Amino acid sequence: MYATPAERAAFVDERLAQIYPHPAIPLNHHDPYTLLIAVLLSAQCTDKRVNEVTPRLFERASTPAEMARVQVEEIEAIVRPCGLAPQKARAISGLSRILVAEHGSEVPKTFAALEALPGVGHKTASVVMSQAFGVPAFPVDTHIHRLAQRWKLTRGRNVTETERDLKKLFPEAHWNLLHLRMIYYGREHCTARGCDGTVCEICRTLFPERRRAVRVRK
Repeated sequence: MYATPAERAAFVDERLAQIYPHPAIPLNHHDPYTLLIAVLLSAQCTDKRVNEVTPRLFERASTPAEMARVQVEEIEAIVRPCGLAPQKARAISGLSRILVAEHGSEVPKTFAALEALPGVGHKTASVVMSQAFGVPAFPVDTHIHRLAQRWKLTRGRNVTETERDLKKLFPEAHWNLLHLRMIYYGREHCTARGCDGTVCEICRTLFPERRRAVRVRK
């Protein structure tokens, strides 16, 4: 019934839109800068924990100019619960100074400029471009990478290859919402422990004859 990646992608796209018609950005923020900081903090950390930390951080400083005046040690103390605190604090301080000095205290609206900032990789830049500026992007984290493998939408060996494959399969106009929908579905129905490729609704629908757990490339 769903013999090809294109057929499977069409089902996934339609079903996720039904389940999550209006997905919200899971990281609390109020502008592109606070979104950028929240996404940076979410590396190897849950969104729930980030949302617990950012109110205190943004109360202390919520603009690049304000953050640039805060000592790195103070930033580190606030963001410590998110893990990797020394690196994240240096990145937050460094990118804030660059935004003030080179971008008029505004978050740039290009991938190249974003990825040139300290601590900002392609995934972080993709989230900001898509969710803050509405530019079509398909941020792929480890969980989306695993979902795409379970649903046989990719043979990618890493998130970069998986992102390439997903962009080919799904309409560009759907990327921004689909990224969020996959995040929510993965958390609620197809978790690393809760579904091995044989349990959740989408896995069972796409592969009703599947009996063995899917081994995914991390």
